Amino acid sequence: MSGMLARYEALVAAGELRPDAQQRAAAERLQALQNALERGKPGFLDRLFARKPAPPRGIYMWGGVGRGKSMLMDLFVDTLAIERKRRVHFHAFMLEVDALIGEERAKEAGDPVGPAAARIAEGVRCLAFDEMVVNNTADAAIMSRLFTALIRDEGVTVVTTSNRPPRDLYKDGLNRSLFLPFIDLVEEELDVLALSGPVDYRLDRLGEIDNWHTPLGPESTAQVREAFFRLTDYKPEDAAHVPSADLDLGGGRTLRVPKSLKGVAVFSFKRLCGENRGAADYLAIARAYHTVIVVGIPVMGPDRRNEAIRFTKLVDALYELRVKLFATADAEPSGLYPAGDGSFEFARTVSRLEEMRSADYMALGHGAQG
Repeated sequence: MSGMLARYEALVAAGELRPDAQQRAAAERLQALQNALERGKPGFLDRLFARKPAPPRGIYMWGGVGRGKSMLMDLFVDTLAIERKRRVHFHAFMLEVDALIGEERAKEAGDPVGPAAARIAEGVRCLAFDEMVVNNTADAAIMSRLFTALIRDEGVTVVTTSNRPPRDLYKDGLNRSLFLPFIDLVEEELDVLALSGPVDYRLDRLGEIDNWHTPLGPESTAQVREAFFRLTDYKPEDAAHVPSADLDLGGGRTLRVPKSLKGVAVFSFKRLCGENRGAADYLAIARAYHTVIVVGIPVMGPDRRNEAIRFTKLVDALYELRVKLFATADAEPSGLYPAGDGSFEFARTVSRLEEMRSADYMALGHGAQG
């Protein structure tokens, strides 16, 4: 049983996956794409005129965290019996694109996007992305041209996962009109599959790992580190190579995200609350990531009033967009800001932090309201 669907069925039969109608439908569509890619060869007219055959139609899988998108992508890529395939995290891919465009621009030979796409497509028939998310204005501006060239000019089949439907990508982003042709392209060239079932499979992987770990120290750090690897499927032995990111905050400002993978971000408390930040910055984080890990939260006295206020704004933003929070701290939430200006109001933050640890909150989809 080497095909995508056979492998999926074997996992269900073995009890490693629960039966899920939406996952099954997605597995069937992915199997059909596998079949098309594996039997796809240039026709007579393609060979005669040295042209690229039209690629099999791609797939855009979207859904909340833990709905099985990465698992299905794993099965698809692992069982796809062609050599000319490539899987890459979307953020890493766009960094590569930026570098290639810079090289092509230096040649001063017209629009650099097409030649960059041609270089990416060399030796690749199927390009698979983990977690398509667009936060960068520069990326948003070129994506329509880039993917039009990859799909229509270079004959590359694109398969991607995302936490959002196509129409919600780069929502409220700066100059979003430049991005809209990319959304149209996705809907024209890719089948859009929703995985929105009620079961969050990734939460099962967390096992007994709690959200809040205290006191600060190696044991707490080890717990959130383990949560990160379980949530992202990243191999712990390759921890040194976890990708970072620069989150676009608007107005030409960016925020360095030390670890950024599959919708999970890791920050230090000092980076988020020790610097002058406002609610808009925290909302940008909450929109971009379904899970945020904050390490090194201290107990704050009256002399750290500003940090406590910023932390309150951070928690408000994460709570409003149903972001999962994991943390290492010097105290339980109720002991973080026991005295000082605004400590009475901080009680609401404590209440929200406690709610964010509940099973009901953890089961909510990213961005869900109400």
